[in-house]
Amino acid sequence: MGPNITTIAALVGDNARGQALSALMAGRALTATELADAAGVTRQTISTHLGQLVEAGLLAVEKQGRHRYFRIADAEVAHMLETLMGAAALKRPVHVGPREPALRKARVCYDHLAGELGVLVYERLAQRGAFALGPEGIVLTPQGRDVLAQLGLDPVLPAGRRPFCRTCLDWSERRHHLAGVLGATLLDRFEQLGWAKRVPESRVMAFSEAGEAKLREWLGEGDRP
Repeated sequence: MGPNITTIAALVGDNARGQALSALMAGRALTATELADAAGVTRQTISTHLGQLVEAGLLAVEKQGRHRYFRIADAEVAHMLETLMGAAALKRPVHVGPREPALRKARVCYDHLAGELGVLVYERLAQRGAFALGPEGIVLTPQGRDVLAQLGLDPVLPAGRRPFCRTCLDWSERRHHLAGVLGATLLDRFEQLGWAKRVPESRVMAFSEAGEAKLREWLGEGDRP
């Protein structure tokens, strides 16, 4: 018999806690007050919820001055949440709000790029032979290192304990985007190059027209048959 998932499932399954976790998927640390607003509950109520999430290891908390800042504990938790979002989207249509088209186009998934452009990055890199299948998933190939070098990135990047390359099921596209250390490194590089910037108070990653054109050029969109 494997690990009991009921405790984690119950924590994530509560609406207020689920809303707070979703808000933190933008990759930023937020205060209890900000998370109470996101979840639509009182400060006292969210404090109880956040304590439970921290105790379960889903959130980490840091104190800075008078404030305590909460964030997703690690990439493994973020991966689990994005997978759940994908499963939820398969079962029930996602509400279309004023930011929905932009959210589907490009958004932050914890620390990497998701949405239409996130899927494009992974699929075009895969088509160009940037990845091979290893014993624990996808690995970067010599061709992939050459493609990274075109962006001025060191082709040999330290992975540490976290997976270097990983696929993540995209809830809006229902296909995979790139996660792991490489996914985070690429998102940072897109911002450094000025191709895209994060929209405040949102998971939206806004690419300029020129930035998207540069992204597609780097991916070899013009070379498609």
